Amino acid sequence: MYRIILCLVAVLNFAALSAQKSTLKFNADGNFKIVQFTDTHYKVDDQANSQIALDRMNEVLDAEKPDFVIFTGDIVVSCESFKGLDTVLDVCIKRNIPYAVVFGNHDDEYDHTRPELYDYITKKKGSLMPVRMGNVVPDYVLTVKSSKDRNKDAALLYCIDSHSYTQIKSVPGYDWIKFDQIAWYREQSRRFTQQNGGEPLPALAFFHIAIPEYRDAVMEEKNRIFGVRGEGVACPTTNSGFFTSIKECGDVMGIFVGHDHDNDYAVMYKEVLLAYGRYTGGNTVYNDIANGARVVILKEGERKFDSYIRLTGGEIESRISYPDSFK
Repeated sequence: MYRIILCLVAVLNFAALSAQKSTLKFNADGNFKIVQFTDTHYKVDDQANSQIALDRMNEVLDAEKPDFVIFTGDIVVSCESFKGLDTVLDVCIKRNIPYAVVFGNHDDEYDHTRPELYDYITKKKGSLMPVRMGNVVPDYVLTVKSSKDRNKDAALLYCIDSHSYTQIKSVPGYDWIKFDQIAWYREQSRRFTQQNGGEPLPALAFFHIAIPEYRDAVMEEKNRIFGVRGEGVACPTTNSGFFTSIKECGDVMGIFVGHDHDNDYAVMYKEVLLAYGRYTGGNTVYNDIANGARVVILKEGERKFDSYIRLTGGEIESRISYPDSFK
């Protein structure tokens, strides 16, 4: 049975690797800029309070002109969710900025299932999400090509489904990244490392709900925190070991999540940056900090990146450089 599972993982890996719709690549200056929008909490039936999110996204994209946008969950939180997705994703589509989505714990609570939402986004212009091959929403990895060689992978962006709530009654709360997902990640990392002559490629990971290491990191007094820590870490109570696999594989430099609206901080933990995006939504749900976005700038050929929070009116907060800011 174990061998059968591994074979199935390999088949799905091949499909994911070959399915990227368009090329992401480093610019001639060696930079690749990502904007992370998280928790837009757009409501089709509450235009006034939702417009705040659209205004901020438009302002951020006009100022930053990123190479790629990642939405890390809780995007539309109302019925007519397809209509809401059309409105939210149009901020990227009308600018011809490629984008991808990972879901949060609220996206599929209304009129469409997670697979239905995934399939709808996959078909939209500019989406880099691969076609779904099975019955569940897949994890996927996007490659960023070298500025000097369009056939050479220079960085990886892992997009992971952190699910919503546990189905085990004796372990209540938020769900966790599953063992088959971890096996998928390890296989992807192994493939790319092997193709790169045994050297792990610089990589980032994006999902919605923080892993328990976010909680562990802020409990260690020696760890320096950059940004706002306005609430606790709402994470699974059970640790499924994803972070351990990240350390063993050696490619992921930073993890970026959402979910906790009043957090936007970044903290180094065992040489991996654990960061929140900035709450992007309007006044449709709780929030106690001004909305905005996180910006991440990868550096070609280096295990380094810069990051900061972009707010309204050109304001920038919490500039960091990985790993230098944490030495």
